[in-house]
Amino acid sequence: MTPGRGPLAVADAGPRSGTPVLSARGLSAGYGDAGPVVRDLDLELWPGEVVTLLGPNGAGKTTTLLALSGALQPRAGVVRWGGQITTAPLHQRARAGLALVPEDKSVIMNLTVRENLRIGRADVGLALQTFPELESHLDRRAGLLSGGQQQMVALARALARRPAALLADELSLGLAPRLAERLLGVVRAAADGGLAVLLVEQHVRSALAVADRVVVLRHGQISWSGPSRQARENPDLLLGAYLPLA
Repeated sequence: MTPGRGPLAVADAGPRSGTPVLSARGLSAGYGDAGPVVRDLDLELWPGEVVTLLGPNGAGKTTTLLALSGALQPRAGVVRWGGQITTAPLHQRARAGLALVPEDKSVIMNLTVRENLRIGRADVGLALQTFPELESHLDRRAGLLSGGQQQMVALARALARRPAALLADELSLGLAPRLAERLLGVVRAAADGGLAVLLVEQHVRSALAVADRVVVLRHGQISWSGPSRQARENPDLLLGAYLPLA
């Protein structure tokens, strides 16, 4: 599956048939002896769509991504990959076609851009098709790049492995708006090429611009979900979902 460069127009999802790439049913997850951060979560990711996971800080967005990726084992519920229940760790899910771009930059600073791509088993040529501006930096150490360039490397490495699903956490964190739009536009184009995407993003307007569906978490549970078009046309829906329970 090659990420495309098609138009970034968003088509809200209609009725589905077949099997989602990645799904969760009754998912609960947390850390150590503390109570669960995420509780009884149901979620599906389908080919060709971007689902944006929104919510205030501490709502459980990152925990959800880690549990879906296998980096964190659920306390309850099931995760399915291609319709089959999986308890595999992250590295095995990655080999099966799952890509994770975590919130903290995942590039290896003392390696060159080319080495970062190769260590992730990425197709260097495909990575440069996605971000041509990286070509002149291939033999520079990643630690010498700007934060935005490092994020390009992380996203290019994930997409150039031709995954079936991408889980991305705060791609635009700390970046200038134009660069954030560039990254999110690449994600949208990859979904147009068939990729299933779950996107955690604090910049709500930017996320809604590229998403097909929206899921809002509050206190570890879904407080609202629906088509992104509905959220864009009625901002009060999201406002109500973010507000504390009465």
